[in-house]
Amino acid sequence: MQRRRIFKPSRDQRHLGSVFVAIASLGMVAVLAFVLRPGSLMGSAPLSQDWRALPAEVLVVDGETLRLGERVLRLYGMAAPVRGQACGMVADCGGMAANELARLVRERAVECRIQGQDRFGRALGSCRAGGIDVNASLVAAGWATVDEQAMPSLAPIEASARAAGLGMWARPLR
Repeated sequence: MQRRRIFKPSRDQRHLGSVFVAIASLGMVAVLAFVLRPGSLMGSAPLSQDWRALPAEVLVVDGETLRLGERVLRLYGMAAPVRGQACGMVADCGGMAANELARLVRERAVECRIQGQDRFGRALGSCRAGGIDVNASLVAAGWATVDEQAMPSLAPIEASARAAGLGMWARPLR
């Protein structure tokens, strides 16, 4: 009596194993490519570089952010209020900070030294516009607070602006 096979095994099961290994390998390559991607991808800013922009290329995004042509830069070592934020006697401190930044860079070429990047991949830098230190001037006018760990040299400038009641530190008139 001959045995009858109802289910026949695949002729070459080794073929399925090699397909599985190939798919798994491609998946690992894709994961490694994402994890070990170059720093220049996904909007990452260079860690140290000089950027320059002509007056026509400079746009103010907010009180601490500039667009230099196609590149976006956040001013290093300081933080300006967000638009619409009230502070002291001023209803829109963020708008006033942006106005002051616009005044500082108006019709001036801007040169910035990139000092790293923020958590969103934007460049962080110290800028000069027509020989004026933009970061220090914004703090001196009272429209930004200082990150003392990043820029300890700006701390006395902020203290002077606070003492004089400038910008967001303005006191009510008596």
